Amino acid sequence: MIDRAPHEKDERTEEASGEAPLPAAHGIIARGPQPQFIEVRFKGKRRDFFTAHVTPPLRGHEYIVVEADRGQDLGLVSATDGLARRKCETCEGCNATSLPNRRVLRRAAPVDVERILELRDEEGRIRREVRQIVADHKLKMKISDAEWQWDRNKLIIYFTADKRVDFRTLVRSLAKKYRTRIELKQIGVRDEAKRLDGVGRCGRELCSSNWLPELKPVTLQLAKDQNLSLNPSQISGACGRLMCSLRYEHDFYVQARKRFPKEGRQVRTSVGEEEVVGVNIFANRVMLKGPGGELRTVALEDLKRETAEARRSSRKN
Repeated sequence: MIDRAPHEKDERTEEASGEAPLPAAHGIIARGPQPQFIEVRFKGKRRDFFTAHVTPPLRGHEYIVVEADRGQDLGLVSATDGLARRKCETCEGCNATSLPNRRVLRRAAPVDVERILELRDEEGRIRREVRQIVADHKLKMKISDAEWQWDRNKLIIYFTADKRVDFRTLVRSLAKKYRTRIELKQIGVRDEAKRLDGVGRCGRELCSSNWLPELKPVTLQLAKDQNLSLNPSQISGACGRLMCSLRYEHDFYVQARKRFPKEGRQVRTSVGEEEVVGVNIFANRVMLKGPGGELRTVALEDLKRETAEARRSSRKN
């Protein structure tokens, strides 16, 4: 999380001088018969939900100007109405039954889109400059990305760090250099991979960047339940953490394993007391080790039949 001090608000915020927000140059808001529930995408897969009163109704892949923190921002419509509500329901703590508080202000004009593209070109240079300033301050943090708000009222700097960082002097230096409000946001390495995008070991775009709506915790137990190699190089993603895909089939493995006896369990069969040493949920087979250490593999149905016959025989005797 960001290391904030109680008196830091004024130190981290400086308003841009001589850089007023752009006026609404593409018409004003038109009150339609029914407000729209809109999902909007911004740079780095960042998304938020808004209420739109725009005529004609908004459609996907339209650039729009929306309310933002102390100003305006420009984003791309990624979902509307029912689809946007369903996607909102997947967000933790989100209430898709009511309309969002923030509003869509208007459709974006071509000049608005040109402005955001110019800002994106500028952000690469800013990222490099901020990295040099961080090195000058000798702070242990890695600058991942920089993002201008469309009206230039705010510059967000994303970074990763192993520990909490006191960056108050850094914020003052950045505010003095760029003459705008500075926000430093600490993110995890998985969020960094989602934001910067990349290619996974499967040869496709990272799931976290492409379609995964929420990054849920991934533990080593997921790999153990699926009998996967515990070699970190085999089960780690581009971010260096366990792959998100370990969660995809985990529920299937858990349910399928309930049909099989657990490894290490002693079962009585036609051979005698045997130990379960392995299972194959796809072939429906169980590997057993006999009293003398001999191994054999039997079908799950045959094992159930043998154990049932052994129980009947023990009752008779």
